[in-house]
Amino acid sequence: MKLTVTTPLRVILDIEGVARLRAEDATGSFGILAGHADFLTVLRPSVMVWQQADAQAHYLAVRGGVLSVQGGRVISIATREAVAGDDLQQLEERVLAQFRRDAEQERTARSDAWKLQVAAVREICRLLRADRRPSVPGSLQQSLRAPPP
Repeated sequence: MKLTVTTPLRVILDIEGVARLRAEDATGSFGILAGHADFLTVLRPSVMVWQQADAQAHYLAVRGGVLSVQGGRVISIATREAVAGDDLQQLEERVLAQFRRDAEQERTARSDAWKLQVAAVREICRLLRADRRPSVPGSLQQSLRAPPP
């Protein structure tokens, strides 16, 4: 079978000769072998495993996605993010490091957005205070300030 895994930015895997694949959706874990019926499912964030003819296990961590099987020969996975590896321990370390980086970037982005929002509110308040000045024409202001005759 052919296995193709894509993210919005790149192709992660595009390989032939996949003998079996195990993945996980909302109903649980499932397997795909050659000749599988056409199939479409939404994947959970999980680690998939596949084997080629050499029977060596290969791993792919996905952050959810959509898996489809077409004609019993083509497996396509579209996911937001994926990390492939042959060693499960190394894959776990890479994925955890990536999640930490993503979480830190998200915290930074949230903090920056909050700072921009506070600055915008302050600027609006400053402009509203500036609009409260009396809008009396200049000559009338002078006559109001002048001492009576």
